[in-house]
Amino acid sequence: MGLEFIDRTLRTSGIVLLVFLPFGLYYLGVFPALAVFSGGVWGMLNLILISALVRATFRPEGVQTQRAIGLSLLKFPLLYVSGYFLLKVSQFEPLHLLIGFSSLLGIMVLKTLGRLMIHADDEVQNGKEVKGLS
Repeated sequence: MGLEFIDRTLRTSGIVLLVFLPFGLYYLGVFPALAVFSGGVWGMLNLILISALVRATFRPEGVQTQRAIGLSLLKFPLLYVSGYFLLKVSQFEPLHLLIGFSSLLGIMVLKTLGRLMIHADDEVQNGKEVKGLS
């Protein structure tokens, strides 16, 4: 698994959140569904900024200092302050936000287990690219 795993996970998470939203609105109600959706979007933004920060700092050519500082200033104060304010919204229950925050982790675990079950990484390492695995 390489960095494309993160991109596939973000794409899958976005699709899962968009599919969940109308059903969540109907079955859970407006505020619980929005809390799960907001938590999931926050988790996706967190992963995007983490991967951009890692890509800017761990490079063969050296660290892109200005980009790393800019991403750090964007990620740590702004993203975590927005996460705090999500927790402070009185209509959002912490459990629903936690479900949204951790949905990205659940998708990563399920994608990894799926790849392990079909031995996708073994076949890629042996030089045979498996078509249709994403």
